[in-house]
Amino acid sequence: MEYLDTLMQQWPLWRDRILDTLLGWATSPQFYSQVGAVVLAWLLAPLLARIINARITALGLAEKGRGIFRRAGQLVESLRGLMRPLVMVILLAVAVTVLDAAVGSSWLARLAQSAVLVWLLYTAINSYITNPMLRTAAIWVGIPVATLHVFGWYDDVVAFLDGISLSVGNIRLSLYFLLKAAVFGGLFFWLGRITSEAGRNVIQKQEAMDRGLRELFTRLFEIALYFVIFILLLQVLGVDLTALAIFGGALGVGLGFGLQQIAANFISGIIVLLERSIVVGDYVELEDGKAGIIKNINIRSTVLETFDGKEIVVPNERFITQRFVNWTHDDPRQRYEVEFMVSYDTDLHKVPPIIEEAVLKHPRVLTEPERPDCELREFADHGVKFGVEFWVEGLDDGPNKFSSDVLFLVWDALKENGITIPYPRREVVLLNEGTKAPAASSANTLAGA
Repeated sequence: MEYLDTLMQQWPLWRDRILDTLLGWATSPQFYSQVGAVVLAWLLAPLLARIINARITALGLAEKGRGIFRRAGQLVESLRGLMRPLVMVILLAVAVTVLDAAVGSSWLARLAQSAVLVWLLYTAINSYITNPMLRTAAIWVGIPVATLHVFGWYDDVVAFLDGISLSVGNIRLSLYFLLKAAVFGGLFFWLGRITSEAGRNVIQKQEAMDRGLRELFTRLFEIALYFVIFILLLQVLGVDLTALAIFGGALGVGLGFGLQQIAANFISGIIVLLERSIVVGDYVELEDGKAGIIKNINIRSTVLETFDGKEIVVPNERFITQRFVNWTHDDPRQRYEVEFMVSYDTDLHKVPPIIEEAVLKHPRVLTEPERPDCELREFADHGVKFGVEFWVEGLDDGPNKFSSDVLFLVWDALKENGITIPYPRREVVLLNEGTKAPAASSANTLAGA
């Protein structure tokens, strides 16, 4: 309320000053001279830009030139879209020099030149920055900062934002500090992500190391990189690093109480990477029946990708404290089996060699460590049950359909050799046609049928 009262008391004085300024401009030949110079520069800029662009096209240095002239031509060609604001900046610079010499005042022309510089910067950002995030940051951060610098308001705005602060004990947080932390934090961690991707690609290309070791070095590189980025951010923000000792103590207490599960997963992730009991590409089945191919091993969790397109995020601690089955860690070969039945009137001694030869026709069935093996399993009610075991490289799921393919081969082989597959049959015998059977017996007979 006191601020509003002061503002209302000073308003008549400010109003009189504004009116005197406007009246002085209206009766000042220097003001009209500057307006004329700005309007003239605005009208001449598109005409001169069109002429210069036409000359650049006619010269064709980007296509006809050689060596340094070709590169210079390509550079000039890339500036075609910036030619109008660039020409206007040059014209206004000439106007400022002429106005200072002729009328001794050029503040309006300088103001217009500053505005055109901001326009030039905006056009350059839209023309040459293709990354959407960088372009957004340049427009919403770079242009406002450049505008404040161009018009000479930067220091005043910084002082105003720094004055809006909150102090808690010895800690002082200002609006300027928070904005600076957001801008530089976003920039540093964006650069960190790009560097992390580049480092990961370099490490993954080192074929001399096995896959698990490459994953380990990739994670260690990411941890070291983001630690360095965090220290650099604190230095840029002017935070005293000795304060980290207090923060470290608080963090230790937090880890001991609320963050112990995160710390356990973090340490478990390091152990998993060092121990290499699982690596990317392994097919893992957890104790609760969840299974999938390991897609990524992070510091806190591991991602399993199922054959139906789902991703299961598993805390790393489960791979240390619980049992799991790794199907493909040391040997990608797996043994599967399928069962089938033949009728009792079949020569059973002929079945195993016929089926084994048929299964070997599958291109993915292996002969090592064992050839396909057909075994007699059971004399069942309706036929004789056989099972054929076979080895393949891979998993019988997802893109692979080993069991289905082998069953088709078994079916074709049995049909080619005249061997029938039995199916259940029921016979109903009427013991006495003239006597009506009791209801219970009829029910049992029907149930048996």
